[in-house]
This record gives sequence, structure tokens and C-alpha cells, in this order.
Amino acid sequence: MSEPADFRLRRAVPADLPALVELERATFSYDRMSERQFRRHLHSGSAAVLVAEGEGGLLGSTVLFFRRDTPRARLYSLATAAAARGRGIGAALLAAAEAFARGRGLQTLSLEVRRDNAAAVRLYESRGYRRTAALENYYDDGADAWRYAKSLTNPTP
Repeated sequence: MSEPADFRLRRAVPADLPALVELERATFSYDRMSERQFRRHLHSGSAAVLVAEGEGGLLGSTVLFFRRDTPRARLYSLATAAAARGRGIGAALLAAAEAFARGRGLQTLSLEVRRDNAAAVRLYESRGYRRTAALENYYDDGADAWRYAKSLTNPTP
């Protein structure tokens, strides 16, 4: 997937920490990652933090987790700055996460999403994710979630 010319995708670096924490704070009102958690994930062999960067700084991020001895990856978080929504950043970050996991030889990518997050649900379903479970009271604020999964060996859209 080619990325739009007004932003680029890359691995996050330690200098991104303040912007990552600010994006997390601005995007999520619950279950936020701390600077310490981001720092740990930046240096972990079992995580990848990818960012979309534009002229004004970070426009989005995604956090991907891996487990040793399993063919699955987990998309833990995908955040797009409010001012940057509707520009394809979320879709580009999702495609980058899939490519990263595929590059590690992983076969499946799973994720959880709030049931009331219609835009995210549309994104995941349009990219070939299948709903695999309903999770009651999943988030810290009591919101319900859907679990989705996608095969990376025979990807659709």
C-alpha cells in the first residue's frame, strides 16, 4: 500500500516519547499507555511502535505486540490525531502493522475495539478483519469490545 505524500510511516524512536504520550492522552480517555510503557515498548523485542509523521509532527501511532513461539501478533493500539482524521492515516498505520507482522513471519493479527467506535469497526471490517468474540465490560470505563482477527498469510483488502 502506498502512503499519501503528506505523511510518512516509520518506527518510533525515543525522541517521539513526548508526542506519543500527548497523542495517547488526546485520543483515549481510558486505559492509556504511560511514557514508561512506551519507552519499554520502543526497546522491546516483543513490541513495535509505528508512527505516521507529517509536517506538524506525529499524526498517528500504532502499537503491535508479539509473543515468542506463537504465530499471532496483537494490535494493541491505533491512534490518529483528531486534526488528521479522514486522511487515510489509520488505514496506512494498520497496513504498516500488518506488513511488519508479516515480515516477522506471523500468520494472524488480532485486536480489540470498542463496540461504540463505529469508525474503527468500519476500518477493520473493510480491511478483512473477522469478528471473533464479544467482550463485555472489557475496557476500564466498562465499555464493551469486539475482538477481531485477520489472516496475514491469505490477506484480503
